[in-house]
Amino acid sequence: MSSVELNQPVPDFEAPATGDQTIRLADLRGKNVVIYFYPKNNTPGCNAEGEAFRDNMKEFTELDTEILGVSRDGLRAHENYRQKFEFPFHLISDKEEELCRLFDVIKLKKLYGKEHMGIVRSTFLIDRDGVLRQEWRGVKVPGHVEEVLEAVKAL
Repeated sequence: MSSVELNQPVPDFEAPATGDQTIRLADLRGKNVVIYFYPKNNTPGCNAEGEAFRDNMKEFTELDTEILGVSRDGLRAHENYRQKFEFPFHLISDKEEELCRLFDVIKLKKLYGKEHMGIVRSTFLIDRDGVLRQEWRGVKVPGHVEEVLEAVKAL
């Protein structure tokens, strides 16, 4: 499976998610979809990003937009995380990194001087027809969700 490209259809995928769901991109046709990749549950930046999506959920819903968070954490951890922060959207568990590879978000990172492969915080906006319309890579959390919301409004 090659990686996604702007202004091209995103290949269909299916992935396990919270709420005992299997998310299929094809099932979301007719809605805008925001997929945000984050490094790890219960870390400050990831918490702030999830909370910002949660706090703007009403506006996204009014724009017929589905929000999906993705990390390599397991489903049980995702369920607890989702409940703890009252996220009104589903979290996808990508332990096998299939979605991470499709969206090309696994990169070499440094933490405390040590190198490791990890998720680079990234967000993707897919339109109602399944076409990738915008991507944000190396996201800084402050103001990011508002920028994504503006991009959805511009579709």
